[in-house]
Amino acid sequence: MESHFFAYMYRLRYIERWSLMRNTTPETVAEHSYHVALLAHMLCEIGNRVYGRRLNADRVVSLALFHDATEVFTGDIPTPVKHHNPKMLASFREIEAMAADRLLGMVPEPLRDAYVPLLAGGTASSVSANADRELLPYLKAADLLDAYLKCLSELSSGNREFAVAKGQAEQKLAQLAMPEVEWFLAYMAPSFGKTLDELSGD
Repeated sequence: MESHFFAYMYRLRYIERWSLMRNTTPETVAEHSYHVALLAHMLCEIGNRVYGRRLNADRVVSLALFHDATEVFTGDIPTPVKHHNPKMLASFREIEAMAADRLLGMVPEPLRDAYVPLLAGGTASSVSANADRELLPYLKAADLLDAYLKCLSELSSGNREFAVAKGQAEQKLAQLAMPEVEWFLAYMAPSFGKTLDELSGD
């Protein structure tokens, strides 16, 4: 039986993020998912090797790669729209759950159980919350960090459109109160404001 699952997953490269903002560098959901996977892995390894935790860094990569999969159907809804009021957010979560169920229905039956925890929304969200509970804060932190790093990159290109968004991202990251995030911000994030020549000269 033919499956369209991966054909749809590859279409995440056509879904643009930050659609309400003027961008110097456009970004797709596929790019964002890759960046979040990198960041989530790094945060878990910081947790393991700096703070003595026992986190499954490989597993969090899988969760990150699929965390926005439903956007192939819903598109990337900007945060100010999605969070405008609780009723709108609840409606969006319902749509997201239906999109997840549709995607899950495309996965061939022998593989389906492997993908249930990876697809956000619907039945997948409860499985993910139970099986991967300790990893979800790291996934959320990586998602926020990617937004923050996008803001840094845009501002370093002279695009002030992202000035307020940077402040909002900083505030949300601080509210997480995660030492792994603070470590990343201290030692790795500053490089994102540098030019290639500056990076090469260090």
